[in-house]
Amino acid sequence: MANITIVGGGVIGLSIAYECRTRGHETTVVEAHKCGGQASGAAAGMLAPYSEIEEDPDDFFRLCQNSLKLFPKWQEEIKQNSDVDFEYSESGSLYCIYHEADRLSLETKQAWQRKFNVESTILNADEVREKEPGLSQDVVAALWCPEESHIYAPGYVSALLDACRKLGVRVIENAGEATFEENNVVVKGQRIESDRVVLAAGAWSMYWEEALGLTLPIYPIRGQICAYEAPSLNHIIFTSQGYLVAKANGSVVAGASEDIAGFDTAVTEHGVGRLEKWSKQVMPALQQKNPFHKWAGLRPATQDGFPIIGKLDHKPKVILATGHYRNGILLSPVTAKIVADEIDGSVSEIGLGQFRPDRFQVI
Repeated sequence: MANITIVGGGVIGLSIAYECRTRGHETTVVEAHKCGGQASGAAAGMLAPYSEIEEDPDDFFRLCQNSLKLFPKWQEEIKQNSDVDFEYSESGSLYCIYHEADRLSLETKQAWQRKFNVESTILNADEVREKEPGLSQDVVAALWCPEESHIYAPGYVSALLDACRKLGVRVIENAGEATFEENNVVVKGQRIESDRVVLAAGAWSMYWEEALGLTLPIYPIRGQICAYEAPSLNHIIFTSQGYLVAKANGSVVAGASEDIAGFDTAVTEHGVGRLEKWSKQVMPALQQKNPFHKWAGLRPATQDGFPIIGKLDHKPKVILATGHYRNGILLSPVTAKIVADEIDGSVSEIGLGQFRPDRFQVI
């Protein structure tokens, strides 16, 4: 059994804490503000790597696919260990196109994904509208991926926090800035002695560069989202411009408009305006409606777009689990298991070369 201190109380930090505690480790989570108050709670909660990853398969695709397959059992375990229920919907998705010339892109994606046993079907216009009658008549085809899912992110994060506490994880919220001194975390002048330290602070991880002697090019990307009270959808709807996803509370969420604004989470007219214009073209029933809710979250993006996961060779007591960008919710179970395996001394079955913490160092 080890004493683990995790800096960051978002979905990644809480998932790691949960996994470590279930394996018998004494675990502490240190969060500067409220747990889940940044990117995690603001996410749309899509578990959709097949629609969102356009490129050929690599370690990142495999990481995402692995995590998607973990989710059914993972979310059930979280619910069993928590008094907080949350929505988890195996809805499937439709990636829609408006021009026949784009059909080749669907066929290409389907071809390489089949090598990884991804189930998908290209539907014609009539078949698309049979599944989703409310979509625009301009949709000419779609790639249907029945395995993709979505989750209600605020409920999921609340359940993770509740499960952690019930299992005996020590959670320190409103801790302010945590520092790293002599291989231990220091909060408000108090040192937390631990065997391993996990940095899972999202975009705020950049502030640990000097203490860790490591280049951490992680930047906050503002993602703006809006929600309508509207007729429900049966699937997650994707196009090249964004997504629509219906929640059990009667809302349809449209996202996401991204920009660089530092740590500013203000909603802008330009950002949400783009979403409104796009979403009303995809779903005509929205044309007479205005969003009832608009919000933004900060997504921790790395220089190359991949998360940073793994231990530091020059500081073997420290493990990084940060920079998950728009995939924090999706990658939460697999990241938790990778970090816990590292602490237990187990070898991960997943290739982690693309995610190693030292890859940004200038030699």
